[in-house]
This record gives sequence, C-alpha cells and structure tokens, in this order.
Amino acid sequence: MSTVTTQRATEPAKRVRGRSRLGDRLLKGYVWLILAWLFLPIVVMVVFGFNDTQSKSNVTWQGFTLKWWGRLGDYPDLTEAVLNSIQIAVLATVITTLLGTLMGLALGRYRFRGQGATNLVMFAAIASPELVMGASLLSLFISSGVQTGFATVVIAHVLFSLSFVAITVRARVIGLDPSIEEAARDLGASTWVTFWRVTFPMILPGVVAGALLAFALSIDDFVITQFTSGSTQTFPLWIWGATRIGVPPQVNILGTLIFAVGVAIAVFNTVLSRRRT
Repeated sequence: MSTVTTQRATEPAKRVRGRSRLGDRLLKGYVWLILAWLFLPIVVMVVFGFNDTQSKSNVTWQGFTLKWWGRLGDYPDLTEAVLNSIQIAVLATVITTLLGTLMGLALGRYRFRGQGATNLVMFAAIASPELVMGASLLSLFISSGVQTGFATVVIAHVLFSLSFVAITVRARVIGLDPSIEEAARDLGASTWVTFWRVTFPMILPGVVAGALLAFALSIDDFVITQFTSGSTQTFPLWIWGATRIGVPPQVNILGTLIFAVGVAIAVFNTVLSRRRT
C-alpha cells in the first residue's frame, strides 16, 4: 500500500520536472534564435567584405578575394567620412562623459529643488524620437544663425547622449555605500582626495559604461546627424548616399573594423571589471 502511494506521489513530480526541462529547452532555443537574428546582418557584412564583385553593386556573392582590404583608400570621400565619424564620436564621448559624470553624481547624491524636473527632462530626451530631436536642433541652429557643420554635429551628439551617461552614473552612485567615504574623511582625507581615491574608483565602471554607450550612439547615428551636418559627411551619411549607385566592398570592410574594435573594447572592459572584482 505504501509503495503504491509513493509511486502516485512521485508521478506529478516527474511530470513537473519534464515540463520544466521542456520549458528550459524552448527558452534556450528561443534565445539562440534571437541571437542568430541579431548577428545575421553582421555576418553578412563581414562576408561581403571578401566578395569578388565586378560591379558597384555588392549584393550578390561572386567569389572570395582579399583585394579590397588593400584598397581601402580607393574612395577618399569615404575615408574622410569615416575619420569625421571617429573624430565626432571621440569628441562627443569626452564631453558627454565629463558632463554626464558630474550630473550623475549630483542627481544620485544630493537632493535639490528641480531634481524631479531634471530627471523628467533626461528621460524625455531618451524617449523622444530622433526625428523630433533632430528637427528641434536644426530649428535652434537656424534661428540662432549658427552654420551647421562639424561643430553642430558634435553639439547634437553631446545633447542626445548626455542623458544616457548621466543615468548610468546616477545608478552607480545610488548604489554606493556612503560609510566608505565617511571612513576616508575620518582618517584625514580631504574632499578632493576622497573623491579621487575612494569615490571615483567605485563609480568608474558606470563612467566607462556610459562612455562606451555614448561612443556607440554617436558613431552610428544617422537621423540627428542628417539634420545638423550641413556639408559634413559621416560614415552613415556616406553609406546612405552611396546606396543609390551601389555600396562598394570597402564599406563592409570599414564596418567590420569598427565592429571588431567595439567588440575588443567591450571584451577588455569585461575582463578588467572581473579582475577588479
């Protein structure tokens, strides 16, 4: 009698475990499917950088070749556009990281009048469509008599990526233990020394994450850049203009290099964070 009762009790548990395993497999399959969907365009971009195309249209596989890697300078305007994108991204990242870090510190540590409105404006800047921000910035520059070009693109990129850095640093600051800074002051450290020796190392992962996010947002932005660029060409704008006559393989190669550099930076940051932990 007891054996029959035990078997009946274990049958529902087996069914639950079976359903759990099936659910885990379906979830894993779904995750791999999403990852494949996300990485498929990148794989296509990398592969077509080796395409031995005989025309300006690089959409049909015609054979493997390495010759395009030695001919990156065949399009001087493309090289200039890539350099413009890198310069704009670096400048915007440096400025945004400095301003965003200070804003994140202030919002995460202090309570002041207008803090709620500041948070609202930052989240509104993130949530607003790029079309709205680009059009509003263009109207601002035109009404102010500012000639659109390289400088206005940098300003625009700083404005739309500033909120991302500030919120990232703010989240890091909120999670800090204030007793560590108080202990440093009790041991005789000044406010400046406490910040650089205690506070800044603790918020550094958030600062780095915000800086990488700002760089990624800047280097591939198209909509806002289109509104504020004037005669300045960036890498995304050049690709958009080239689609009407054909995108050369050099575009795929440069995109592959930019992607590889981004992956290398992300891996380096991950390894550094783990060692620090």
